Amino acid sequence: MTTPTAAGLPDLRPVLSQQRHPLVFATVSGAHLYGFPSRDSDIDLRGVHLLPVEELIGLREGEETVSRMWDRDGTELDLVTHDLRKFARLMLRRNGYVLEQLLSPLVVHTTEAHAELAALAPTVLTRHHAHHYRGFAGTQWRLYGRTGELKPLLYTFRALLTGIHLMRTGEVCAHLPTLAQEVEEAPGHLTGLIEAKAEAEHGPAPLDGGDAERLSADVEALHAVLAEARDASRLPDEPSGRDALHDLVVRVRTGTGWPAQR
Repeated sequence: MTTPTAAGLPDLRPVLSQQRHPLVFATVSGAHLYGFPSRDSDIDLRGVHLLPVEELIGLREGEETVSRMWDRDGTELDLVTHDLRKFARLMLRRNGYVLEQLLSPLVVHTTEAHAELAALAPTVLTRHHAHHYRGFAGTQWRLYGRTGELKPLLYTFRALLTGIHLMRTGEVCAHLPTLAQEVEEAPGHLTGLIEAKAEAEHGPAPLDGGDAERLSADVEALHAVLAEARDASRLPDEPSGRDALHDLVVRVRTGTGWPAQR
């Protein structure tokens, strides 16, 4: 685990103290997690809150998802948390994004329930998570085509390489510089693009016409590699952790397993 402060981020704990509901965990996601933040990047906080029982069974329904954006000392903060039950359901829906949040090493707030959730992450991984990463990469590639910005281009490569690494190893890694080293098919020019991204969050990709052709070929090739990795993966077709997640949600919700903060 790496504290956000150690990673060059400000102390974010005072922000979390203002939340209405107790938190199971809060981590930093987005470009800081992916390894290519810019000088002007916002900070994406993601996590899980716990609604009281009366807001789940009564007539006044609580917020299963809470979103908040604000400026703090010139830095834009974006906080999104889901209620524990909703988050557990998302974990079972082949959603790589929530697993990246859960397993992010940039931990702002944690509890024993967070550790239990993280320990269950391997039990929800399937070969079908490849579809999530191919779909996300496709969306970002189209966004890059419309804007020419470097950010969605790096998001495209990050998603494809995360998917390939996951299919081959069964591990969720969202850090692009690490993936560029560990996935042998990763394009060699990623390091230069990551360095360029440090200058501006929404800057243009520093490419000429020939580079654009090469990038298109690289993306197409990585889609094929991911499809092959999915077909050869030892990951199961269905998650096995549904019952364990159910038990965890019930224990935490009823107070029989709500642990202290760490």
